[in-house]
Amino acid sequence: MFEGFETPCLILDTVRLRRNAARMLAHCGAQGVLLRPHLKTSKSVEVAKIATGGRLSGVTVSTLAEASHFARAGFDDLLYAVGITPNKFDHVASIIDATGKTVTLCLDSPEMARALAESDLAAPALVEVDCGEHRGGLPAGADALIEIGRILGPQLRGVMSHAGHSYATDRVAEVKRVAAAEVDAATTAAERLREAGMAVEVVSIGSTPTVLHADSLDGITEVRAGIYLFYDLSQLGRNVCGLEDIALSVLSTVIGHNRAAGVMTIDAGALAMSKDIGANTFLPSAAYGWLCETETMKPTGLALTAVHQEHGTVTVEDPAWYERLPIGSTVRVLPGHACLTAAGGYGAYHTTCGETWPRVDGW
Repeated sequence: MFEGFETPCLILDTVRLRRNAARMLAHCGAQGVLLRPHLKTSKSVEVAKIATGGRLSGVTVSTLAEASHFARAGFDDLLYAVGITPNKFDHVASIIDATGKTVTLCLDSPEMARALAESDLAAPALVEVDCGEHRGGLPAGADALIEIGRILGPQLRGVMSHAGHSYATDRVAEVKRVAAAEVDAATTAAERLREAGMAVEVVSIGSTPTVLHADSLDGITEVRAGIYLFYDLSQLGRNVCGLEDIALSVLSTVIGHNRAAGVMTIDAGALAMSKDIGANTFLPSAAYGWLCETETMKPTGLALTAVHQEHGTVTVEDPAWYERLPIGSTVRVLPGHACLTAAGGYGAYHTTCGETWPRVDGW
């Protein structure tokens, strides 16, 4: 299927992708919440349409390049889920002016709320609430929450939270606890704003583990998740997915044998795979990626044990692999962290359905 492909290149299994998307859409539908898929990993219009079930609205992005790309492709109601700052106001305004689409922003300080309210940028905003990750947001009980809401006035659309610390465990019971805290933080913040006389349309939470394992989403209007579309070894090691769910791989070519050192070299290095080894926390064998057979995707038992900019080193304990994988042969490498692997500057996906799907990069 991939004969003659220049490597390294991204391979996207569309059967697995569609199955993952359908499963999450059905799960959220059964919970009575809108799925606002996060497109920071895929950065692809074709993937976005699969993720929404064909709906051209209600998506999450992490860069303004993504916001522009999807708005120009017809998507409306985009949430830019990174704290906004004034140096980006003009870019947001240009997207809205050029497309007529709604771009919702997020912020977590009175200073930024005031900057937005006093600007000419007519964009709604969500107030980010910290549910325990301590990356962004303010506590649900903070006095500043009400102050921000009043400053925003009609630009206040609601609240959002993100339980990124759900990835700190591989135990479902702990994920459920984190999910409950995330729901509580978001709904508490929303209720405080409502009690202060402000309208709250959106109560948004999300990470793939918490969306999948939350016991209750009462009071939540929408969920954001993204890695479920592709999955990776980090998710596998955390018991979030099965091996058969991982839809993204990197096609790579064997470019060298060093029998004396007990290694072989492939052309997928740090830029192709990333240097993220977070998967190793719960799956020590993940290294920088698992090597799989090109056609069947069956794991070979080999792993990418070291990466340089364009070179990947594979430790070889059984010399028979030098015959099984001669120089010039190919493998498909499962990523440890699909988000960073896909961001390696590939520009497009080569799909198992025989199509090439472009993706947007940059900020």
